[in-house]
Amino acid sequence: MVPNSIKKLSFLVYGLGLTGQSVIRFFKKNNIKNYQIWDDTYNKLLRNKRPKSLSKALSRVNYIVLSPGVSLTKSKNKKKLKRYKHKIITDIDLIFLSQNFFKSIVITGTNGKSTTCEILKHVLRKNKYKTLLGGNIGTPVLDLKSNKKSFFIIEASSFQLAHSKFINPDYAILINITNDHIDWHGSMRHYTESKFKIFNLQKKNQYAFVNKNLVNSFKTKTFLGKLIIPNVLKYKKIKHKIDNQYIKSSINDENMSFILSLTNLLGIKQNSFLKSLSSFIGLNHRYEIFLKKENNIFINDSKATSFQATKYALKNSKNVYWILGGLPKKNDKIILKEIRKNIKKAYIVGKHINFFKKQIKNKVDYQVSGNIKKSIIQILRDIKSSKSQNNTILFSPAAASFDQFLNFEKRGDEFKKLSKFYARKYI
Repeated sequence: MVPNSIKKLSFLVYGLGLTGQSVIRFFKKNNIKNYQIWDDTYNKLLRNKRPKSLSKALSRVNYIVLSPGVSLTKSKNKKKLKRYKHKIITDIDLIFLSQNFFKSIVITGTNGKSTTCEILKHVLRKNKYKTLLGGNIGTPVLDLKSNKKSFFIIEASSFQLAHSKFINPDYAILINITNDHIDWHGSMRHYTESKFKIFNLQKKNQYAFVNKNLVNSFKTKTFLGKLIIPNVLKYKKIKHKIDNQYIKSSINDENMSFILSLTNLLGIKQNSFLKSLSSFIGLNHRYEIFLKKENNIFINDSKATSFQATKYALKNSKNVYWILGGLPKKNDKIILKEIRKNIKKAYIVGKHINFFKKQIKNKVDYQVSGNIKKSIIQILRDIKSSKSQNNTILFSPAAASFDQFLNFEKRGDEFKKLSKFYARKYI
């Protein structure tokens, strides 16, 4: 049940994607009637709730619930939205406005937040905690049913946090910050500020988990949450006891140090923590080892949409035949100094060939393949002719998918399908 104070407010739901539709379901379920809807593209949906004048509606409502896909720099109504920016909230805000009786864990960061959320959910459930997971990871938070005994894990993207005004998690986790989504936020400063918003409203009895590289930035603010700095070395000392090769991969060390710190705080014993990890299965498209044939390992890392994300994969792999390319992130740079020795050859795909050629030229051996199919065929031919052993065929694009695919999932699925087909043919 939401408090009566919420029912007295008026809202405009801006954007009718998955998030916007979940907000409408939430309003209907909780008998919140004073709301209108708007979408820049779909103007025939819920016509009875669509205002005749957007300007008047924006000026009159108490809050504008903005979908995370709507950018204030790109929307056709950006001037109107910016004028009423002080009214903009998100679906996550509605959770904190309407319910505060569950234990909340909000996780954000540039890389690894989905994996961190899933592993944490797995560990908590294995240790008898009633746990829910939603947000940017897939299920909108308003579609989840929580109660007083729930641990509510929320994956929060920078898009959601940029406009949030009421988030105050019991446990706020900031894994890392690297260059990403600058075109949406306008600058790295704005992007960073959005991430730190998870700490803004925390109270003294709540906890702030911060990457050691971001501690100085944290301390310059007047945050009240108790600061906890996860120790990666502490995790590395015990990770050899984990019976799960995916978890033990160094690509997960940073994620796992945060999970270890939080579970320690919750009183989960180390043996229980280690035991619960043995049954965890890694997420699709995140350093996903999906095929092993002869001495060749195929890894789908399609979720790596920036070089910083790809760097983890390259660092963790040897004898790499690396497929990269797509829509590059603004201001992204490919720095291979530390990891070039791991790369046998690179294969560039996508519509931004020149960007990637310029980035890796004279650093590693490469060729332009154009698309995933041609790159896989060429890799398998190169392996056959060189007679090299213990090879890694790594699809870690270091770029967004939108130049050739609808999303990173479609792109990763295409790589897996073609890899399985041509591996049977050539190996």
